[in-house]
Amino acid sequence: MAAPLYGGIEAGGTKFVCAVGTGPDDIREEIRFPTTEPEPTIRKAIEFFRNQEHGQLSAIGISSFGPVDPDPGSPTFGHITTTPKKPWLHTDFAGPIHRALAVPVGFDTDVNGAALGEWRWGAGRSLNTIIYLTVGTGIGGGVLIDGRPHHGMIHPEMGHVRIPHDRTRDPFEGSCPFHKDCLEGLASGPAIEARAGRKGDSIEPDDPLWDIIAEYLAYSLVNYIVVLSPQRIILGGGVMDQQQLFPKIRERVGSFLNGYIQSPAILDRIDSFIVPPGLGNRAGVLGAIALAEEAAHREQ
Repeated sequence: MAAPLYGGIEAGGTKFVCAVGTGPDDIREEIRFPTTEPEPTIRKAIEFFRNQEHGQLSAIGISSFGPVDPDPGSPTFGHITTTPKKPWLHTDFAGPIHRALAVPVGFDTDVNGAALGEWRWGAGRSLNTIIYLTVGTGIGGGVLIDGRPHHGMIHPEMGHVRIPHDRTRDPFEGSCPFHKDCLEGLASGPAIEARAGRKGDSIEPDDPLWDIIAEYLAYSLVNYIVVLSPQRIILGGGVMDQQQLFPKIRERVGSFLNGYIQSPAILDRIDSFIVPPGLGNRAGVLGAIALAEEAAHREQ
C-alpha cells in the first residue's frame, strides 16, 4: 500500500508556500505566491491542491502567521484573529480548506509548525524541549515541550516580550502597532528598515545597527531560557540570514546570564545551543506537512 500523501501550507505575512509530499526527502511539488487578500490567496492554495497529480491527500497542515486560534474545540478554530495584517483580521482559514478539499486539516502557528518540522527532521531531533524563533517581517516563537507544540491560553507570542530599550543609544520608537517597542517593534525586518531607510540585506555586516539588533535578540533569549529551559534555540527568518548576528547573540546571551545557568549548553557549547534551522527556509512548510500527518492520525 502506498504511503499516505500530505499537503502543507506555510502561510507567511508576505508569501504562501504550498507543497505536496511526505517529508524533507519527498517533496513532490511546491508553489510560492504572494500573500494578498484572504479570499484570492486561500483560493490559490485550494487550486494548487486540487490540481496536483501525485495522488489523494490524506490531510493538509497549515502553519500560519497569527495570532491564530489553534484549539480544535473552539468555535473559531482555524481562524487568524488579531493580526496586524488588517485584511486578515478574524479570517476563517482552515474552514475553507477543509470544506473545499474534504480532508482533515491540522492548524497551528507558523513558528509552532516550524518548531515541529525541526523537531522531526532538523536541528531539534532527539530533543524534548526546543524553541524556534523566526526573525523576519515579524518576530514569533514556537515552543515544543516533550515533543508537543505548546498552546496554553492561545499560543506563545514571543515576539511581543518587552525588553530593555535605551532610547539614548537607540531613539527609534518601535514599529509594532500594538506595543511600539516590544521585541518585534525593535528587531524585526520592518523595524530595521525603518531605522536605516533601506532593506536589511543592503546594510553592511559591520554596521553598528547589527550590534543593537543582536542585543535585543539576546535579551529575549535570556528571558526564554530562564522561563522555559530549552535544550536548543533555533533562530530562523530573513533577518537571521545575516550570519554575523549569531556570534554576537551567543556572546551577549552568555554575558547577560553571567554564569547563573550552570549548564554545559551555555558554558561550553553555546555554538550548538543557539543555531540556525537544520531545514533552512523549508522548516515552515515541512512543519505544515508534519501537522497534516498528525491530523490524519487523529482521524483514524
